[in-house]
Amino acid sequence: MSFDRGSVSRRSLIQAATLATGWISLDRLAGLAQGTTPLPDELVIDLAGGPDNLDPALARSVRDWSIVHSIYDSILDLGVDGSLLPLAAERFEIIDDLTFEVALRPGLKFHDGTPILADGIARSIAHVQQSEGPAARNFQVIERVEVIDDLTARIVTSQPAPWLPSQLAVWMVLFHEATTPDSFETAPVGSGPFRFVSREAGDHILLERNPDYFSPSAKGQPLAERVRFRFVPESATRVADLAAGMAHLIDSVPQDQAQAVVDGGGEIVEAPVLGISFLRVVNDVAPFDNPLVRQALNHAIDAETIGTALVSTEVRRLASLYPDERAIGFDSELQPFTFDPDRARELLAEAGLQEGFETRLQYTGGGVDAVMQAIAANLVDVGITVSIETTELATFNGSWQDPNSAPLRYVTWRPVYDPHTLLSLMFASTGPLSRYADERADELIASASVKVDSADRAEVYRELGRHFQESPPAVFLWNLTAIYGAKGFGDGWRPRGDEYVIPTRTENIQ
Repeated sequence: MSFDRGSVSRRSLIQAATLATGWISLDRLAGLAQGTTPLPDELVIDLAGGPDNLDPALARSVRDWSIVHSIYDSILDLGVDGSLLPLAAERFEIIDDLTFEVALRPGLKFHDGTPILADGIARSIAHVQQSEGPAARNFQVIERVEVIDDLTARIVTSQPAPWLPSQLAVWMVLFHEATTPDSFETAPVGSGPFRFVSREAGDHILLERNPDYFSPSAKGQPLAERVRFRFVPESATRVADLAAGMAHLIDSVPQDQAQAVVDGGGEIVEAPVLGISFLRVVNDVAPFDNPLVRQALNHAIDAETIGTALVSTEVRRLASLYPDERAIGFDSELQPFTFDPDRARELLAEAGLQEGFETRLQYTGGGVDAVMQAIAANLVDVGITVSIETTELATFNGSWQDPNSAPLRYVTWRPVYDPHTLLSLMFASTGPLSRYADERADELIASASVKVDSADRAEVYRELGRHFQESPPAVFLWNLTAIYGAKGFGDGWRPRGDEYVIPTRTENIQ
């Protein structure tokens, strides 16, 4: 199986959003891609917060990845439909169950003009393996990288790893050999569509167009000569910035502020994301070690009503961790838990908790306060008193396995084209983000991870989805959508399925 430049397609499953006057069609955005107007000098993007890590091996959030993947390229990119697209690779071929061969595009250069050679693949993989980042454990499956010639390398694994290409697309970016841990944060040198200019901690990062960026690229071409990513946690401030012309694109627009964007002369762009929202539920402390209690939580929360009222009219309740048919393992026949408070009370009584109990719910980031309150109200209604805790993202990400942290944790995760990353990190008993241990789940996760045949692998994941309803590791809430405000953001940009904000013009890749 191979992916080469001549066979790449840009099939898109995104549909137009036309919820109100002033909402822009995504088809219209794509149609602008062939515009020939001069690039604007500078575009400003307001993100809902600053990056916590610009070291690609340590990045964990959409705001991290938006900047990282503007500066760096991987060998592969993920299309909107989940397909793997060659990026720095001209060819990516599966030689056998243990071997992937990568042929780099000739003539690629880092931002300082240094040629990109195959030894950079080995350097990038070693960096992830030696890091303390979330992908380090999974990258240990790579036994060695054989450099065949200046542009060709083979990635050899210790066991079949059909999930590895999607992880390479995210974490394995090409970086300059002179890079140090400090320079990742202060002077990153990659080969992506933008070059680093400067950073003012807590305020903004300024990038400039890479004039030597190759074309056609699955990632597209720069939308402006310079792009300034500003860090603006308050959603109302982002909306005001857009109206005043201080920003050209803002992310994370709450549904109840969408009309304010339109009233300020902007347009709303809404797109489905291949991601999910869920409450992670531990099973290493009572009473959550009882699966009946975890089932009760699922019946107690009216996810459909809360999601459509407070998040997006496009959300729907999920049956498991696969958001739609683009995700491996999606099962259209598996039905979500019903909202049934009476059934929740019955299950709690079966677990000996007819008097209810107290617990804690933790989340991070703004814009979901009302969602947390609504979830807590549903739980109170069945006898579960909830203390809500909010924390900074860095603290949140540093406490996944802290036994003193809240048993319930609100999580969003994207992309979920291939579920192996999420499963291995959070739901396998040995995962570095996990507080869930289930022997059958471990068996299924391990089995799927080595199945080369995609149909066989998908069936194992469907079985896992069914098992997760018997022994829930989470309350699976709803699929993710991204809502942006745009005003003068240039021609041809379109949202990505992974929600990274990369300021490039979509190219017509055939």
